[in-house]
Amino acid sequence: MASSSKIAVRELSLFPLPEVVLFPGRPLPLHIFEFRYRIMMNTILESDRRFGVLLWDPVQNQPATVGCCAEVIQYQRLPDDRMNILTLGQQRFRVLEYVREKPYKVGLVEWIEDNPPQKDLKPLAKEVEQLLHDVVRLSAKLTEQSIEVPKDIPDLPTELSYWVASNLYGVAAEQQSLLEMQDTAARLEREAEILTSTRNHLAARTVLKDTFD
Repeated sequence: MASSSKIAVRELSLFPLPEVVLFPGRPLPLHIFEFRYRIMMNTILESDRRFGVLLWDPVQNQPATVGCCAEVIQYQRLPDDRMNILTLGQQRFRVLEYVREKPYKVGLVEWIEDNPPQKDLKPLAKEVEQLLHDVVRLSAKLTEQSIEVPKDIPDLPTELSYWVASNLYGVAAEQQSLLEMQDTAARLEREAEILTSTRNHLAARTVLKDTFD
């Protein structure tokens, strides 16, 4: 396992969520209704507006050890002290230990970053971006809908790898694996494998559709 970048260690309020993996630079809207998390949000809004999002594993009945810090950038108070909030993913972190469990989890965490790249990642990033365009084009043809890749897709390899990972749906375990990687090249290579498999599957379905239409 790659060593983490020990930038800082701090306490962080933690919010475990099923089927949700947050990535740096990506938005996450949340509806806060549980009493303990209403307490947590009121507390963090009075400080630096940051908390940690962790994927909850229902099989192990525990949260993952690697998550992503979320910063509240907008919030709306609702009746009964419920809240709608919009957060943005910041740094990734690893939970070292829990310092409190109730009314909500607070962990001692260390920030982690990707290791410095050993090669030029631009060609690999371009390959992933092209595969993404292929998947979107085939999806649009198959569903007969107008679907386009957003124009603001990141150019930088690391940011692109987070963007692609955050837009994989229904595969939280795979997303968690991508979040935990500290090698940008390995993350992009895995995404290229996923997108290639998806493209080939869509291409085969498109051929069948054209044959029987």
